[in-house]
Amino acid sequence: MQRFNREIAVGLFVILGFLALAYLSIKLGNIKIGSGHTYTLTAVFPTVAGLKTAAAVEVAGVTVGRVEDIALQDYEALVTIRVDDSIRLPDDTIASIRTRGLIGEKFIRITPGGSERLISPGGRIREVESPVDFEDLIGRFIQGKI
Repeated sequence: MQRFNREIAVGLFVILGFLALAYLSIKLGNIKIGSGHTYTLTAVFPTVAGLKTAAAVEVAGVTVGRVEDIALQDYEALVTIRVDDSIRLPDDTIASIRTRGLIGEKFIRITPGGSERLISPGGRIREVESPVDFEDLIGRFIQGKI
Protein backbone atom coordinates (compact mmCIF):
# COMPACT_ATOMS: atom_id res chain seq x y z
CA MET A 1 0.00 0.00 0.00
CA GLN A 2 2.82 2.41 0.87
CA ARG A 3 4.61 1.62 -2.42
CA PHE A 4 1.40 2.40 -4.34
CA ASN A 5 1.11 5.81 -2.62
CA ARG A 6 4.75 6.61 -3.38
CA GLU A 7 4.27 5.76 -7.07
CA ILE A 8 1.20 8.01 -7.25
CA ALA A 9 3.11 10.84 -5.56
CA VAL A 10 6.05 10.49 -7.96
CA GLY A 11 3.67 10.35 -10.94
CA LEU A 12 1.87 13.52 -9.82
CA PHE A 13 5.21 15.24 -9.25
CA VAL A 14 6.36 14.36 -12.79
CA ILE A 15 3.07 15.56 -14.31
CA LEU A 16 3.27 18.85 -12.38
CA GLY A 17 6.86 19.26 -13.56
CA PHE A 18 5.82 18.84 -17.21
CA LEU A 19 2.97 21.32 -16.77
CA ALA A 20 5.34 23.86 -15.20
CA LEU A 21 7.82 23.35 -18.05
CA ALA A 22 5.08 23.84 -20.65
CA TYR A 23 3.86 27.01 -18.90
CA LEU A 24 7.37 28.49 -18.78
CA SER A 25 8.01 27.60 -22.42
CA ILE A 26 4.85 29.40 -23.50
CA LYS A 27 5.52 32.46 -21.32
CA LEU A 28 9.21 32.82 -22.16
CA GLY A 29 8.67 32.09 -25.84
CA ASN A 30 5.86 34.67 -26.12
CA ILE A 31 3.63 32.05 -27.69
CA LYS A 32 -0.03 32.93 -27.86
CA ILE A 33 -2.50 30.09 -27.54
CA GLY A 34 -5.47 30.50 -29.85
CA SER A 35 -5.84 33.00 -32.63
CA GLY A 36 -5.47 36.56 -31.42
CA HIS A 37 -6.98 39.24 -33.59
CA THR A 38 -4.11 40.40 -35.78
CA TYR A 39 -3.43 41.50 -39.33
CA THR A 40 -0.34 41.62 -41.52
CA LEU A 41 1.59 44.50 -43.03
CA THR A 42 4.73 44.53 -45.15
CA ALA A 43 7.73 46.82 -45.39
CA VAL A 44 10.71 46.71 -47.76
CA PHE A 45 14.14 47.48 -46.28
CA PRO A 46 17.48 47.76 -48.14
CA THR A 47 18.88 45.43 -45.46
CA VAL A 48 17.59 43.86 -42.26
CA ALA A 49 21.09 43.49 -40.73
CA GLY A 50 20.35 40.60 -38.39
CA LEU A 51 16.61 41.02 -37.82
CA LYS A 52 15.02 37.62 -37.20
CA THR A 53 11.51 36.25 -37.52
CA ALA A 54 9.51 36.51 -34.27
CA ALA A 55 11.33 39.77 -33.42
CA ALA A 56 9.21 42.34 -31.60
CA VAL A 57 7.34 45.14 -33.34
CA GLU A 58 6.92 48.14 -31.04
CA VAL A 59 5.02 51.40 -30.97
CA ALA A 60 6.19 53.83 -28.24
CA GLY A 61 8.14 51.01 -26.56
CA VAL A 62 5.09 48.73 -26.31
CA THR A 63 5.14 45.42 -28.18
CA VAL A 64 2.20 45.39 -30.61
CA GLY A 65 3.27 42.61 -32.94
CA ARG A 66 5.95 40.27 -34.27
CA VAL A 67 7.97 39.81 -37.44
CA GLU A 68 6.30 36.96 -39.28
CA ASP A 69 8.53 36.51 -42.32
CA ILE A 70 11.62 37.93 -44.03
CA ALA A 71 12.13 37.27 -47.73
CA LEU A 72 14.31 38.58 -50.55
CA GLN A 73 12.47 40.62 -53.19
CA ASP A 74 14.34 42.42 -55.96
CA TYR A 75 17.55 42.38 -53.88
CA GLU A 76 15.82 44.01 -50.92
CA ALA A 77 14.34 42.52 -47.75
CA LEU A 78 10.56 42.15 -47.73
CA VAL A 79 9.51 42.00 -44.08
CA THR A 80 6.03 40.78 -43.15
CA ILE A 81 4.84 41.80 -39.71
CA ARG A 82 1.78 40.72 -37.77
CA VAL A 83 0.23 43.54 -35.73
CA ASP A 84 -2.48 43.52 -33.08
CA ASP A 85 -5.88 44.34 -34.56
CA SER A 86 -6.45 47.19 -32.09
CA ILE A 87 -3.55 49.14 -33.66
CA ARG A 88 -4.40 51.13 -36.77
CA LEU A 89 -1.51 52.89 -38.46
CA PRO A 90 -1.63 56.02 -40.65
CA ASP A 91 -0.30 55.66 -44.20
CA ASP A 92 2.68 57.93 -43.40
CA THR A 93 3.94 55.59 -40.66
CA ILE A 94 7.70 54.99 -40.47
CA ALA A 95 9.18 51.53 -39.76
CA SER A 96 12.77 51.37 -38.56
CA ILE A 97 14.99 48.51 -37.48
CA ARG A 98 16.58 49.19 -34.11
CA THR A 99 18.91 47.39 -31.70
CA ARG A 100 18.49 47.08 -27.95
CA GLY A 101 21.79 48.46 -26.70
CA LEU A 102 24.98 48.09 -28.73
CA ILE A 103 24.84 44.35 -29.35
CA GLY A 104 21.28 43.49 -28.31
CA GLU A 105 18.49 41.95 -30.29
CA LYS A 106 16.97 43.68 -33.31
CA PHE A 107 13.37 44.81 -33.38
CA ILE A 108 11.13 47.00 -35.54
CA ARG A 109 10.08 50.36 -34.16
CA ILE A 110 6.93 51.81 -35.65
CA THR A 111 6.49 55.58 -35.57
CA PRO A 112 2.92 56.50 -36.53
CA GLY A 113 2.46 59.53 -38.72
CA GLY A 114 -0.27 62.14 -38.63
CA SER A 115 -2.22 61.27 -41.77
CA GLU A 116 -5.97 60.74 -41.69
CA ARG A 117 -5.72 57.76 -44.08
CA LEU A 118 -4.90 54.38 -42.54
CA ILE A 119 -2.91 51.46 -43.91
CA SER A 120 -5.37 48.68 -44.66
CA PRO A 121 -4.71 45.10 -43.48
CA GLY A 122 -2.32 43.46 -45.92
CA GLY A 123 -1.00 46.91 -46.88
CA ARG A 124 2.53 48.20 -46.97
CA ILE A 125 4.47 50.63 -44.80
CA ARG A 126 6.11 52.89 -47.38
CA GLU A 127 8.51 54.85 -45.18
CA VAL A 128 11.42 52.83 -43.74
CA GLU A 129 14.69 53.62 -42.02
CA SER A 130 17.60 51.25 -42.53
CA PRO A 131 19.39 49.89 -39.47
CA VAL A 132 22.72 51.37 -38.39
CA ASP A 133 25.50 49.01 -39.49
CA PHE A 134 27.90 49.14 -36.54
CA GLU A 135 30.57 47.08 -38.34
CA ASP A 136 30.64 49.55 -41.21
CA LEU A 137 30.64 52.49 -38.80
CA ILE A 138 33.56 51.08 -36.79
CA GLY A 139 35.44 50.30 -40.01
CA ARG A 140 35.06 53.88 -41.21
CA PHE A 141 36.14 55.21 -37.82
CA ILE A 142 39.27 53.06 -37.84
CA GLN A 143 40.13 54.20 -41.37
CA GLY A 144 39.64 57.84 -40.34
CA LYS A 145 36.72 58.49 -42.68
CA ILE A 146 34.43 59.80 -39.96
